[in-house]
Amino acid sequence: MNPRNSRQFGRWKAALIGSALLLALPSAMPAAATTAPGASAASGQEQFRKLYLGSAWYPEQWPEERWAEDLRLMQAHGANVVRIGEFAWSAMEPTEGAYDLGWLVRAVRLAAKYDIKVVIGTPTDTPPAWMTQKYPEVLRIDGDGKRLGHGGRRQFSISDPHYRPLSREIVSRMAQALGHEPNVIGWQIGNEYTDESYDPAAKAGWIDWLKDRYGTLDKLNDAWTTQYWSQTYSDWNQVPFNTEKGNPGLMLEQKRYITGQWVAFQKNQIDAIRAHALPAQFITTNLGGLGWANRFDRYAINRDLDFASWDNYVGTGHLQPYRNGASHDLVRGWKRKNFWVMEIQPGFVNWAPVSNMLYPGETRAMAWQAIGHGADGILYWQWRNALNGQETMHGSILGPDGKPLPVYDEVVRIGREMARATPVLAGTAPVSPVAILQDYPSRWTIDFQPHHKDYDQIGVLLDYYAPLKDALGSVDIVEADGPLDRYKLVVAPNLAILTPDMTARLSAFVKAGGHLILGPRSGQRDAYDRLQPRRQPGPLADLLGGQVEQFYALDEPVAVGTGTARIWAEDLTAKAPDTQVLLRYGKANGWLDGHAAALTRQVGKGRITYVGALIDPDLMKTLIDDALKGAGVARDFAVPADVELMTRQGDGRSIVILINHGKEARSVTLPETMTDILEGGTKQAVTLGAEGVAVLQRGTDK
Repeated sequence: MNPRNSRQFGRWKAALIGSALLLALPSAMPAAATTAPGASAASGQEQFRKLYLGSAWYPEQWPEERWAEDLRLMQAHGANVVRIGEFAWSAMEPTEGAYDLGWLVRAVRLAAKYDIKVVIGTPTDTPPAWMTQKYPEVLRIDGDGKRLGHGGRRQFSISDPHYRPLSREIVSRMAQALGHEPNVIGWQIGNEYTDESYDPAAKAGWIDWLKDRYGTLDKLNDAWTTQYWSQTYSDWNQVPFNTEKGNPGLMLEQKRYITGQWVAFQKNQIDAIRAHALPAQFITTNLGGLGWANRFDRYAINRDLDFASWDNYVGTGHLQPYRNGASHDLVRGWKRKNFWVMEIQPGFVNWAPVSNMLYPGETRAMAWQAIGHGADGILYWQWRNALNGQETMHGSILGPDGKPLPVYDEVVRIGREMARATPVLAGTAPVSPVAILQDYPSRWTIDFQPHHKDYDQIGVLLDYYAPLKDALGSVDIVEADGPLDRYKLVVAPNLAILTPDMTARLSAFVKAGGHLILGPRSGQRDAYDRLQPRRQPGPLADLLGGQVEQFYALDEPVAVGTGTARIWAEDLTAKAPDTQVLLRYGKANGWLDGHAAALTRQVGKGRITYVGALIDPDLMKTLIDDALKGAGVARDFAVPADVELMTRQGDGRSIVILINHGKEARSVTLPETMTDILEGGTKQAVTLGAEGVAVLQRGTDK
């Protein structure tokens, strides 16, 4: 397709904006599908009954006569997969319409000779220089109105009507060349979706989206309360589209629209691949931002993909087990199935304030933590240092001389261990009776108006996550808009927005026997980011039999129960006779003294609890321990401090993975005799050195 054909431009623009409208409307956002752990469109294939280990390889950067040595060294460390192509547009299309995919096909076929499968990355994160010179309108315009230049990455506009057909054409050519190659197992769309654009096409799409969403300006003005500060709009083109802080309703809708633009940008390439590739080839994308980024709704992004993937980096310092483990669980929850880590840190990075090296053994511990939380594929970034470029100082497995770096030996050990573990881990996944709810619109609305500079939503979630993870080998983190029937206990730390569907689903969960814990700020807003006319928890107040009288941002700690609260506290009142006060404030700020900090009520066969304060870890542990007991959730066996317990189940097998994240050796007494997968034999206890790992199979005495 020639992007200069204006009639074709118009058709592309209308079709793609239309798909974004359908995919990004909040009222049309579908609930997450109920999917068996580990299942995917391609998971029935025998090639997915294994763990995958590899790296990102850039053959276009090196002489072709070097490729065989690279692949030999990969095979020697146990690699069975490699990712190629995602930054190579200029090598595949050196000038407009002149394609050279022969080198890519040769690389794929050469990898097959070393028993290494290939994931193809589409190159749309880095448009070639001929394109940005000839069609400068494809370059992204940032929120300040500045058009980016060539020479980096992510400088393209996801909304530009030139860029989408150009992207589809190169991806179609790739799929035609590689879609039936037996050594290609899957595709990665782009690389680390990040930046939206504020160009004229994006603004036009925004206006069309709003018209479809609201129908009339009167409805928009009412939903956003635009009478405030005389914001009322009399023409659609008056509605801003930029990164300035503004009306919360506008900002929330803009996030939804941008999500739809990314979904449509991605769908454009998915359709091109599916038109030519074998159905067994999976399609995913590697989402960055250390997992927790929320520039767009990552549940929506993943709905069209076969499974989720993300890029796992530590940056400065060392692995934080709870935060990193919860990040894996978040990613697993995007599709409610196992996932891949498409990029993982090989020792150090180049972009952190201090790009320090991980400790010896920590790279291995990172890999096994990912597997313990549900990863079936792990690829290092990168295989070899490029001789120049923005990331030449990034950690890698080979140096610029093509010889192994010190971390190579550790990766060899990982490869050997993953090969041993594949027969028992294939077909298994983490399974939990407990879920934490995570909701992007709720995160956005709190970010818009945090009310306290230290209100860290991820920190609040981790406050609940840590004692749950201490008790259980697996904890799910899932979309608030999805099914809950498999869980006994559900925790919603930051569910600020409650829609009618969410309210009905949570109410049904409680009445059917589930235990629901709501954290502070729950039920404060509706789907348009308006304050609920009913005080918190808004539409769940009747179920709770109580409400929040007032919230307080704290400038000093206050006493609550046997502990303290910091940053945030809410004054609750019981309204129903059977609603119990679970926690009370002690001597506080005068407003809270002696008032309720947490309420609980049995409803039907279940229970709802509202915790209105950010409480200290000891008090949180007591709260969670009591909740687990009350919900009938059995704890897994105890492990020493610094040791993480992870579990995977499936195909009649139960697997335990233990990691010692500490610097001192730890001994773990097992609740039964287990088979040691990595070292062989059966064990009733294991001793783990610093960064030590054990992979064990239960049931060996049966």
